[in-house]
Amino acid sequence: MQVLEKLNWRYATKSMNGTPVPQEKVDYILEAIRLSASSSGLQPYEILVVTDQEVKEKIKPIAWGQSQITDASHVLVFAAWDNYTADRINSVFDYNNEQRNLPASVTDDYRNKLLNLYGAQTPQQNFTHAAKQAYIALGTALIAAAEQEVDSTPMEGFDPVALDEILDLKSKGLRSVVILPLGYRNEEGDWLLKMKKVRTPKEKFITVV
Repeated sequence: MQVLEKLNWRYATKSMNGTPVPQEKVDYILEAIRLSASSSGLQPYEILVVTDQEVKEKIKPIAWGQSQITDASHVLVFAAWDNYTADRINSVFDYNNEQRNLPASVTDDYRNKLLNLYGAQTPQQNFTHAAKQAYIALGTALIAAAEQEVDSTPMEGFDPVALDEILDLKSKGLRSVVILPLGYRNEEGDWLLKMKKVRTPKEKFITVV
């Protein structure tokens, strides 16, 4: 029940008050993201944590001027791999086998299956898949933030090409997907705060087959 209570508490915060989020809470949210579900365990994305106010000021204009960018304590940028490459896939498998004390041959069949699968697709197809994986992690982040009573606002409203340039993501083989400011709600200035939380009724939303 506690998770449901926290999810009822959270909303897409429209105005934040600039109060810093304690580092231990940020670390908790980041660790939840790291532990999030991921297809084949590849985790084809990275998280950039923006705390520098000057960088936030650069991001705000290319994010439709949304005030949460500059008023948040931390701005998380979910950046997906621009492509699945053999080096990236092999690196994940090598690391996993090392951590599990497994010989490489144990996972060769599955490794080769993925290498063939992604190798046959275009970079754009692979990026689209990687971006979907980042969204799974975003969902985990939203729940973890709510559990810690940290406000958050998932944002797609930004220019990804411009953001990639600001954060120099292209040189890292990454492309920005979604932004998540973390902070605390402005009790006086957020028009959405006092509104009832509304979601589709269960009978219209859930179908049991």
